[in-house]
Amino acid sequence: MRKQVSSAFAPNGALAQHISGFNARDAQVEMAQAVADVIETPGALVVEAGTGTGKTYAYLVPALLSGKKVVLSTGTKNLQEQLYFRDLPKVVKALASPLQLALLKGRSNYLCLFRLEQHYNHVPMQDDQLIQDLSLIKKWSAETQSGDIGELSYIAEDSKALPYVTSTTDNCLGKDCPVYEDCHLLKARKKAQAADVVVVNHHLFFADLALKDTGFGELLPQMDVIIFDEAHQLPDIASDYFGENVSSRLLLDLCRDIETACKTELRDHPQLAKTADKVALLIKDWRLQFGTEPAKGNWRDAYQNPQMQTALNRVSEAIDMLYLVLKSSLGRSDLIDNAFERLAQAKARLLKLMDTQQSGVSLWYETTRLHVSLHLTPLSIADKFRAIVAADERSWIFTSATLSVNHGFSHYTDQMGLQQAKTLLLESPFDYAEQALLCVPRFMPEPHEPAMANTLLQIACRLIEANNGRCFFLFTSHRMLQMVAQQLPDLIRQPVLVQGSTGKRLLLEQFVTLDNAVLLGTGSFWEGVDVRGDTLSCVIIDKLPFASPDEPLLQARSEDCVMRGLDPFAQVQLPQAVITLKQGVGRLIRDVTDRGVMVICDNRLVTKPYGEVFLTSLPPMRRTRCLDTAVDFLQQMKQDNPT
Repeated sequence: MRKQVSSAFAPNGALAQHISGFNARDAQVEMAQAVADVIETPGALVVEAGTGTGKTYAYLVPALLSGKKVVLSTGTKNLQEQLYFRDLPKVVKALASPLQLALLKGRSNYLCLFRLEQHYNHVPMQDDQLIQDLSLIKKWSAETQSGDIGELSYIAEDSKALPYVTSTTDNCLGKDCPVYEDCHLLKARKKAQAADVVVVNHHLFFADLALKDTGFGELLPQMDVIIFDEAHQLPDIASDYFGENVSSRLLLDLCRDIETACKTELRDHPQLAKTADKVALLIKDWRLQFGTEPAKGNWRDAYQNPQMQTALNRVSEAIDMLYLVLKSSLGRSDLIDNAFERLAQAKARLLKLMDTQQSGVSLWYETTRLHVSLHLTPLSIADKFRAIVAADERSWIFTSATLSVNHGFSHYTDQMGLQQAKTLLLESPFDYAEQALLCVPRFMPEPHEPAMANTLLQIACRLIEANNGRCFFLFTSHRMLQMVAQQLPDLIRQPVLVQGSTGKRLLLEQFVTLDNAVLLGTGSFWEGVDVRGDTLSCVIIDKLPFASPDEPLLQARSEDCVMRGLDPFAQVQLPQAVITLKQGVGRLIRDVTDRGVMVICDNRLVTKPYGEVFLTSLPPMRRTRCLDTAVDFLQQMKQDNPT
């Protein structure tokens, strides 16, 4: 297959002939050949392909030429759609590939016809917006072929109607559903089973591996090649899915479904409705034991509180009672039979999460304004994942622009149990020394000092003025983002866009259209965002992205490191922060013609010994400690490009 791959990437090859502006890069061809080798001789390959390598084509071409069955897994739904609707069709057309393609999303992305009927006729509450959204969904349900909720662009992403018209693993009736044959999810899965190439996302892949869902499990055994793009996200996603969780939302949904059944099919059973009401009431009382603001915390510690124990014991006892009452009604209604199974599962999970003495796991809670969820996460997934990779003769490819730390892969391969994998590190083809400048300004306060916000604002104003906006300002905490968001608009002429004010996609569109905006963002804007050209030529990062030390999973992994005689900072915190910073820095230079300034407002890059690990892992940009030099670079760019 190496010959075919070389031929496809050649100057007059299939890609150059069919994709306008395509020019193969040496690193891209090297990656494609490595992928081809691991597809021909099954095993695992870990590839860091720097920004601009063209890694998407580098794995698509050998995957399609192999003629084998392939799963492509990406980090998010947006990337999944980009791959399926934009990149894949181009390569398929160029290679004249006869392969069948399919896009498969998680269950909550498909309309459930049964639940739509159920709730359309029994609107759960008097809410005009909810009723209006349900009516729009009802109208769309008669027109859609795929049932993909993504088509509903005229309904808010967080519409209250969506949970009423989609199913969860818990409330799906499966083969007992009266509209089973017309099920959109079932059709999508059947199409995926018949396809040669299936595009999924990491959450769906691991939900299936952990057997939390059915249907996709029948798909994976047929697949020969598994490719993970944005593979740096896998350790955390996999940890979540190999764990357990139970939430107040799940339990309240269950109580609501029992109430619906009592209003329709079991009107002669008032005791059941009363018992479900009591469970719902006690769950809300339990939520009140946590603070009102959304938070994450250590569940072992929280459970030491006697009031917390009392509140949760009451919930547990009420669930036991509901279990007995439901058991006596089995066989009378599909809804009730389904609710009984869900309750049995939730009961078992809750019992596991009330055992705070178990080792080898992190026990943590997370609250939103209305709900609380408890989580059990294994501290290491290496053994489990190693066994999965070794189980069959398959090819596994893991790729991202950010997998290595200090030019090595051991951090990643140890986490994932991939010590036997081949590794390949491909530098970006961009000329960073010419295209970019890294500035770590002098005289910065320490990140925790009160003067930090004011100093950040002063630095940002100078850079924004010099560059006429066109700037991403990335934060490691929502608190600092909000402080800057309140004051910055009064200090500059350029428009300020703030994450959370509207959807991510819309914010990005506004940023590109305005052409002189400043976008303030946290987490989700550090990665998966591709703005090319002059529209983005300055990125400011407030501080090194170390996870909060009281982050429950990090805390548990650190304690585990200490018990094994290792240094938790070097083993856990530092590598994670390096990979996150590399993602943030990767927003700046996206093309061979891009130029710009990266400003990291954290002295520790220069003053602490570990700063060298960060700097070694970043692209080879010119460096300065002088803000004036950064301002001059931006002004010079403006003169070179006066448009």
